[in-house]
Amino acid sequence: MPFAITRRSLLGLIGLAPFRTAARAEGAWQAIMKEARGQAVYFNAWAGSPQVNGYIAWAADVLKARHGITLIHVKLADTAEAVRRVREEVRAASPGSADLIWINGENFRAMKQEKLLFGPFAETLPNFALVDTAGKPTTRIDFAEPTEGLESPWGMAQLTFFGDGARLGAPPLSMPALLGFARDNPGRCSYPAPPDFHGTTFVKQVLAETIREPSLLRLSIGKAEFADAAKPLFDFLDALHPHLWREGRQFPLSQAQLTQMLADGEVEVGITFNPNEPANLVAAGTLPRTTIAWQHAGGTIGNTHFLAIPVNARAKAAAQVAADFLLSPEAQARKADLAIWGDPTVLDLAKLTAEERALFGSGDAPGAVRHPAPAIPEPHGSWVSLIEAAWLERYGA
Repeated sequence: MPFAITRRSLLGLIGLAPFRTAARAEGAWQAIMKEARGQAVYFNAWAGSPQVNGYIAWAADVLKARHGITLIHVKLADTAEAVRRVREEVRAASPGSADLIWINGENFRAMKQEKLLFGPFAETLPNFALVDTAGKPTTRIDFAEPTEGLESPWGMAQLTFFGDGARLGAPPLSMPALLGFARDNPGRCSYPAPPDFHGTTFVKQVLAETIREPSLLRLSIGKAEFADAAKPLFDFLDALHPHLWREGRQFPLSQAQLTQMLADGEVEVGITFNPNEPANLVAAGTLPRTTIAWQHAGGTIGNTHFLAIPVNARAKAAAQVAADFLLSPEAQARKADLAIWGDPTVLDLAKLTAEERALFGSGDAPGAVRHPAPAIPEPHGSWVSLIEAAWLERYGA
């Protein structure tokens, strides 16, 4: 029977965000929470950022105080380390060393295909009902791979452009508009050279806006089919490059270099895959308070990062409670705070109460994206190597 209890009384009952109407039946979730108490969750997560590490430490303190769960951050340099370890443990039928993994992309695809994941569990978490699955379709599609409840969405990344609004005026909100801007401002735009991640993402954005059959982006593609499908992409780049910095004969080597060029006034448009980065740069004094950030009106390439539970996890119950807490408005708002981490939320703020929405602040900080656009799912992974090889062959010299 569905949970028949008021929203606010549930807040007091579980000590986290309120229960949702689409949550599990009362008895099943209560049993999971009871089992979770006293368990230790070995959370395998990338540890390359002090902000990320600090946030995970905060979450560990909350989970311990409220649920008696010990969250232990197993610090990774590369998520593939955890994938390899789980694979070896499952093959050897040995006890699992990972209970929760921060994951997406090819690592998820590999674990799903090799049946190394517990679940489905994600869409039965109480707070999943708050996820913006309509405006952020990548919360259910991980680099063209359906998640099928095997990973819980945790945070968003989306291609975002930024520049000094005092100089830009109205920003270009599509690739054709960017081409027009570049023609009117020769030498004042550029993008990092692939295979830099941001450069490749820029090219994928061009692909998404120019391809004749967008449905192809969800499919595996071969070299011959790619040459025909990508012709509009390279026609566009051929038209754009002569108007870029150094006439497109040279490109910044990284997103960091392009951002420095923007700060130095050498170019007018920067790019990032973290929509909150421009506001962070303004807060740090790197960019002026007149900085604006925008996404193309039709959407920009985006993806979601997730939490998954290995099939051989020893603390599956506590891992689910931890994943649900990290999906709560409280935890999502803290993670989105520019002073804490600045990782965009996966939640639909329209689904929250006024009190919950207030946790996220006004969103009007200088450099913030004022009009978020839909996230365009990443193309199938087979496109990436073909894009990079074709770009290098055509423009690399």
